[in-house]
Amino acid sequence: MELPNKSKARVPLEKITEYLLSETHAVGNPKARYFRSYGFDNDNANDLVQGLIAIAQNSPVESSQKSVFGVKYVLDGELETPNGVMIWVRTIWIIENNMEIPRFVTAYPAE
Repeated sequence: MELPNKSKARVPLEKITEYLLSETHAVGNPKARYFRSYGFDNDNANDLVQGLIAIAQNSPVESSQKSVFGVKYVLDGELETPNGVMIWVRTIWIIENNMEIPRFVTAYPAE
């Protein structure tokens, strides 16, 4: 199964700079250490955005779950890093009720 409306998948830059790469965010801090260890930072945050969108557009859905907010989708995929290393990450996307656009929720190392 593919992510519905995958061509419309969006990752707000603020979600990356203020959460996923933020070393001071209470929840994002461990993720920031992980992604920063591979060379991602605020200067190349757009590269991370594009890599996450590529996963949404090219990777199959591993699982999905309905909630009161909408449907969450889990997709695993390879992400090219600024250090030139390919890493596997798990991404979470949501299509909120009465919406069509997949919105990025989070990413972390795939197991």
